[in-house]
Amino acid sequence: MPGSKRRFLSDLWTLTKPYWKSEERFKSGLLLAVIVGMSLGIVYLNVLFNEWNNLFYNSLQNKDVDAFFRLLGRFSILATLFIIVAVYQIYLRQMLQIRWRRWLTERYVAHWLDAHNYYRLRFENGITDNPDQRISEDINGFIEQTLSLTLGFLEAVVSLASFSVILWSLSGDIHILNLPIPGSMLWAALLYAGIGTLLTHLIGRPLIRLNFFQQRYEADFRYNLVRVRENAEPIALYGGEAQEARGLAGRFTHVVANWWSIMIRQKRLTWFSAGYSQAAVIFPFIVAAPRYFSGAIQLGGLMQTASAFGHVQSDLSWFIGAYTRLAAWKATVDRLTGFAAALEGLEARRGEGLERAAAPAGEGMVLSDLTLRLPGGDALLAGASLALAPGERLMVAGPSGCGKSTLFRALGGLWPFATGRLAMPAGERALFLPQRPYLPIATLAAAVAYPDAPETYGNARIAAVLADCGLPHLTDQLDTERHWSQELSVGEQQRLGFAQAILLAPHWLFCDEATSALDEAAEQALYALLVARLPHTAIVSIAHRPALAAFHQRIARFEPVSGGAAPFALKEALPA
Repeated sequence: MPGSKRRFLSDLWTLTKPYWKSEERFKSGLLLAVIVGMSLGIVYLNVLFNEWNNLFYNSLQNKDVDAFFRLLGRFSILATLFIIVAVYQIYLRQMLQIRWRRWLTERYVAHWLDAHNYYRLRFENGITDNPDQRISEDINGFIEQTLSLTLGFLEAVVSLASFSVILWSLSGDIHILNLPIPGSMLWAALLYAGIGTLLTHLIGRPLIRLNFFQQRYEADFRYNLVRVRENAEPIALYGGEAQEARGLAGRFTHVVANWWSIMIRQKRLTWFSAGYSQAAVIFPFIVAAPRYFSGAIQLGGLMQTASAFGHVQSDLSWFIGAYTRLAAWKATVDRLTGFAAALEGLEARRGEGLERAAAPAGEGMVLSDLTLRLPGGDALLAGASLALAPGERLMVAGPSGCGKSTLFRALGGLWPFATGRLAMPAGERALFLPQRPYLPIATLAAAVAYPDAPETYGNARIAAVLADCGLPHLTDQLDTERHWSQELSVGEQQRLGFAQAILLAPHWLFCDEATSALDEAAEQALYALLVARLPHTAIVSIAHRPALAAFHQRIARFEPVSGGAAPFALKEALPA
């Protein structure tokens, strides 16, 4: 077996095995056994239909009215059973599909959100594009395709075995070089399907790669549409519609170009498969006709032979009919295994970034021998140390681009390109306020209390904090669910961020230019409120306005250096 096929089967087993070894294995295993039993039942009913064909057409040829109506009654019973089994097989398969999807989705989401993997994936050189699509669409597609193709293949194998025996018994001998060859119809079906399968594979093989890229291009285009929707206001203020249209057109060009390639390849495959299927209708009659015209078999025998041939040929040609779905299935498996491999790689590198240690409760934060690097390896800061006592307030200043925000990412455990050691008391809450706080699509109360539940604080307390932070006009909307990051101005969002900080009352608060959209008077009022309400909270603020120094006891500056290991050094001084 070629290496690529071995890898695919290995990847398929890696994706499939965890569920069937999980706590769901007993219930889902029983469900699968029932579904498989129904699949075998359908094959058995098809065998009975095949026998019915012989008797029914013989009754027509013999003009046997009693047998004709008796066989119609038998057909009604068989058809009713077939319909019942087919309906419940689909229903139970969908039940198994949603159970499996729920389990696998929860597993992937948990792994994606664990240890900031969702953030760290951005540094994986684009090998895991659109994780949202992989979780929401690829998992569903993988499970649906796996069940459909596996059960379809099982039915084909069992049906092939059953109808091969029937076809062998119905076939007469053919003579080659005066040697009788039994089972002529079976050999004809094998030859016909074998040639068709080989040609289908040769024609359709490029669809695997094309389907893989189609999913990527569609996801990229959809992601950029969402970006326009979420950034509608700044795009409108910039007048960037033309640029966005060009960008979206460029993304959609990839969708269209790849789709044309799929269309052309599928057209070639359809030319062949349609011709192959139509020829398969008449082919068994041509092969069996000499025995019918010679009187060796009756009309019923001819029809039963043609039906059995059709089943054998269809089962042998299962690969032909399923080729397009197989191509999409392999592309889906490749995307999911690539995503899983990236997450596992992040797990293996979990210790990247600052070494973190637990300091005794009540002690301060100690950062030592910090080096910050860019993803490309260039250093920003080297050999920096910093200490902060509980309740102390420190302002971090420096020119734009020197690494202040990157310092916060390293302190928050997000930046993998940092080395050094950070000791903080275990179990003490740290909260980071960026320039634009994260506001979930939820009720306003849930947005203010995030990531805690609003019930932890109560609406009255949340409303009081909002009013104190200059947002009294929002206090009557606490139970209103909206996309608040699009409803509120940046200044309102920053006020809401301070309301979050006061409500959650963390032990350590890191503010990254959290008042940059506010005027100086509002900024000073919020900081004064913060200091008054959180006297025991240690605060580290990145800020450019000198007036904020009055709210901090110390200042640490990023200052340029020459000839060192990095272009900046972190130096401390008391505020002037």
